[in-house]
Amino acid sequence: MHMKKFLLFAGIILFFTITSLFVAEKTDVLGLSERTFTPEFSERDGRLTLSWERLPYPCFYKVETLSPTTGLVEGEPAYHPITSGYTMRSSYETPTTAIPVVYRVTAYGMFGALTKPSEPIPHPNYDEKNPHPVLIYHYDDENPASLMPFLVWHKVPNAVCYEVELLSAPPAAEGGTAHDKASHLESTHEIFTNGWQADLRKYRDRKTIWYRVRALGLHLNAIGEWSESEAIVIDPARQAPTAPLLNNFDDMPDTRQPDYPVYHWIPLHGIMHYEVELLTEPPEQEHGNSPDPKRVWARTVNSATACYDEYARPYAGDYYWRVRALGKDNRPIGTWSDTSHFIVDSHATRIDCAALGDSITHGGGAVSYSPAELEYSYLTYLDFPCLNLGRSGDTSHTTLLRFDNDVLPYQPRNLIIMTGSNSLRAPDISASSVLADLRAIDEKCKANDIRPIYLTLMPINPQNIRYAFHTDTDPLWHQKLDTINDWIRSQPYHIDLEPYFYDASHTVLDTGFSIDGLHGDIRGKMLMGEIINMHQDLLRKE
Repeated sequence: MHMKKFLLFAGIILFFTITSLFVAEKTDVLGLSERTFTPEFSERDGRLTLSWERLPYPCFYKVETLSPTTGLVEGEPAYHPITSGYTMRSSYETPTTAIPVVYRVTAYGMFGALTKPSEPIPHPNYDEKNPHPVLIYHYDDENPASLMPFLVWHKVPNAVCYEVELLSAPPAAEGGTAHDKASHLESTHEIFTNGWQADLRKYRDRKTIWYRVRALGLHLNAIGEWSESEAIVIDPARQAPTAPLLNNFDDMPDTRQPDYPVYHWIPLHGIMHYEVELLTEPPEQEHGNSPDPKRVWARTVNSATACYDEYARPYAGDYYWRVRALGKDNRPIGTWSDTSHFIVDSHATRIDCAALGDSITHGGGAVSYSPAELEYSYLTYLDFPCLNLGRSGDTSHTTLLRFDNDVLPYQPRNLIIMTGSNSLRAPDISASSVLADLRAIDEKCKANDIRPIYLTLMPINPQNIRYAFHTDTDPLWHQKLDTINDWIRSQPYHIDLEPYFYDASHTVLDTGFSIDGLHGDIRGKMLMGEIINMHQDLLRKE
C-alpha cells in the first residue's frame, strides 16, 4: 500500500516537473531565446577549444562548423555545413580545419531549441584580411628544444611555400613583411609544408633564439605578414627527432581519403628520399628501423613530403601506414615515424555517387598541396556523400582504361565525370581522341545502369602552368576545350563549370581560382562544389 502511494506521488511529481519544463521552454519565461553567447578560444598543441557562459537552465549545446561560400553561385546559402557535434558542457573542442570556418552554438532543452543559433563565431587562426601562420609547437624552459627541433604551424590557405626567419632577439616590431635587420640570423623559404625541422647546431652556445614564419605565393611574394615571433629554448643534450613527423595537424573533419590514397608528412632536415609502408594491422614494432614482415605494400619516393599510392584501396577494413627516411644508398636514416590509421568503410551493393577523373578530381592545389589535404578537394564542399575515384596524372584515355577496375566494384547510381584537362595541354592529343574516350565511358555507364553526369572542363592558364611546372601548353588548347565542352553540353546530364572560372578578359583560368593555372585552389574547389550542389536534381535517387 505504501509503495503504491509512493509511486503515485512520484508520478505526480514527475508529471508536474515535465509540465513545468515544457511550459518554461515553450513560453520562454526565462528569456533564453534572446540570450547571446560570448565565445572564448584556447589552444593547446594545435587543438582549439571554444567555450561560452553556461545557460542558467539544464540543457545541451549543438556546435556547428560551417565554411562561408564564395557567393558566386546564384541562390546558394551563405554557409556550407562542414560538421556538427553536441556537448553537455559549456565548452567544445572544435574539429581540426585547414580553411576559414565559423561556429554556431545553439542550446537545446528537452523539447527543442532554447536559443536561436548564435551569430557566426570566426575561427581565430584564420585572418582572411591579414593571413599569417599560427605556431603550434612551443619550446620553453619546461619543454626545451633539441638542436634539431620540428617547428610546426597552422597552414595558411593557398600558400605555395613558407619562409622561416631565425633571430637572435625578438624583432623590433611584430608582423610586417620585411626581415628584421637588427636580429636576423638566417632564413629559408624552401619549406613546402606547414612544418620544418630546423638545424640549430651552429647555435648550441645560445640558450635561446627566436623564430617566426610567413607564407609565400608562387612568385615568393608574401601572403600576409609574419607570424608572432616566439622564443626557442635550446637544450643541446635533448634527443633530436629521428623520424619524419606525420602531418595531421589541420585535417578536414568528416572526410574520406580518395580511393587512391596519398600519404604525407613533415620531412627530416635535408632528406629527400623516403619509404612508405602500408599494413592491415598495427606494426609489430613501433619506431623500429626494419620493414614490418606483414606489410602489404611499400614504396620508395624521391619526395620530401608525400607519396602517391599507385593502387586504389577499395577493400573495407583498417589500414596503417608509416614513413621512414632513406639515404641516397637507400639505407634507413633513423626510425619509422608514428603509425597513422585510416578505415575504408564497407558499402552497400550500390553506392549513390562517385566522382571519376584526373588530378582535378583527385585533389591538391597551390602547387605544394597533395590530395591528402582535403581542403583542396571539391568533394569536401558537396552537400551529399560522393566517393573520390580520381587519380592524378590521368588523361581521358587512362581514365577510360581503369573504369572497369575502379568504378564497377561500387556500381554507383551516379557518376560525376571530369577528365581531359591534361589532354588539353598535350599537343599530341586531339579533341577527337578525348571525345572518343568520353563516348566509351558513356557506353560503359549505360551498360552498367550508371547515370553519367559530366562536368565541362574549366579553362587553363598556360602562363601560370609554365611558371609552376616548367611545361608548355598546346597553343590550340582553347579550340580543343570548345569542342569537348560542346559535346558535354549536348549530354542529357551535365553541369557547366566553364563560364565561372575565366579571368576578367574571359580568355584564361583566373589566378584567383588556381595559382598553378590548372588545379583549383581552395576557392576554386569550393566554387566547383557549390555549382554541383545547385544541380542536385540531376542525381538519380532510388
